[in-house]
Amino acid sequence: MSAEKEDVIHHQQRMAHPSTGLSELAWMAAMATVVKVLLIPAYHSTDFEVHRHWLALTHSLPFNQWYLDESSPWTLDYPPLFACFEKLLSLFAVHVDPKIVDLINGLNYKAETVVVFQRVTVMLADLVLYFSLWRCCRKLSLEKQRLVYISIVWSPSLFIIDHIHFQYNGFLLGILLLSLSFLSEGQDFMGGLVFAVLLCFKHLFLVAAPVYFVYLLRHYCRGPYRIVKFFTLGISVLAVFLLAFGPFIYYGQMSQVVKRLFPFGRGLCHAYWAPNVWALYNTADKVISFSLRMLGFNIHTVTASLTGGLVGDSAPYAVLPQYLVILCFRCFMKMKNIL
Repeated sequence: MSAEKEDVIHHQQRMAHPSTGLSELAWMAAMATVVKVLLIPAYHSTDFEVHRHWLALTHSLPFNQWYLDESSPWTLDYPPLFACFEKLLSLFAVHVDPKIVDLINGLNYKAETVVVFQRVTVMLADLVLYFSLWRCCRKLSLEKQRLVYISIVWSPSLFIIDHIHFQYNGFLLGILLLSLSFLSEGQDFMGGLVFAVLLCFKHLFLVAAPVYFVYLLRHYCRGPYRIVKFFTLGISVLAVFLLAFGPFIYYGQMSQVVKRLFPFGRGLCHAYWAPNVWALYNTADKVISFSLRMLGFNIHTVTASLTGGLVGDSAPYAVLPQYLVILCFRCFMKMKNIL
C-alpha cells in the first residue's frame, strides 16, 4: 500500500461520525454539570438578585410596565427577548416558590428554593450552548472536536461568571455559535437572522454587527439577485426587531427602553466591559488625574466611581468633561438616523 493511500485512510479514521462527536460532547457536558451542581451553594453576586427581580417583574407586571418599573434598584436593562426569556422562567418559578416572583415581598429573597431554581435554569440554558457547539464542530475531526469542546464546556470563565457570579452568558454564546454555524454552512440568511435575534436578547453583541454587515454584504448579497437578497435580508432583520421592540414603539416607550439599554447614569464602562471607547476614555481620566495628583494638584476622585452597577451611581469624571460622553452618543444617534 502506498504512503499516499495510507495517509488517506488515516485521515478517514480521524474524521468522526457526527454521532461520535455528539457522544463526546454529551459526556463532557454531563461531567461539567456535576461540577455546576456542586457550585449551587457557592457565592453569588448582586446579579443573582437582579435576575430574581426580573423574574418577579415580568411575572407580576404587563409588558408595557417592564421598562418603567422602579420597585427595585435593579431595573430591567436587557432587550425585550431576554425579558420574555425571564417571563418564561417565571412561569415555572411560581410553582417552585411563589415568593420568587413576588415583586415587593420578594426583594433580596435568598431562600434555598430560589438559589437552586436559578442555578438550575442556567444549567438548562446551557443546553443551547451545547447544541450550537456541536452544530459548529460536527464536521471537524474527532481530535479537533474534543479540543473545542474542552475549551468551551470546561471554560473557567463560564464556570466563574455563570455558575458562581451568576449570568446566562453560556446561553447567549450558544445563540451566537448557532448563527456562526449557519454561516459556516453557507446559510448566510439564517446566520444573519439568528444574529438579529441575539441582539434582541443582549444588545452588547452590537460590537459584532459591523463584521456581520460586511460579511453578509460580500457573501450573501451578491450575484444576479443581490438587490433582492439585500432587501429580503434587511426586511427579515427589521421584522425581528419590530417583533421584539414593536409593542414598546406602540406604547411610545422607545426612549425609555433606550435609556435602560444605554444607562449613562451608571457609566458605560460598567455596561460595556469590552475594551471600547468608553473604557479608554475612563482610563485616560484615571491616568491624567493620577498624574496631576503626583504633581501636587488637588484632584478628588472616588474609588471605582465609573464601574458602579446602579443607575445614577456613577460619579463625574475627575478631569475629563462628563458631557463629551453624552455628546458622542448623540452624534452616533444622529449618524444612525441619517444612514
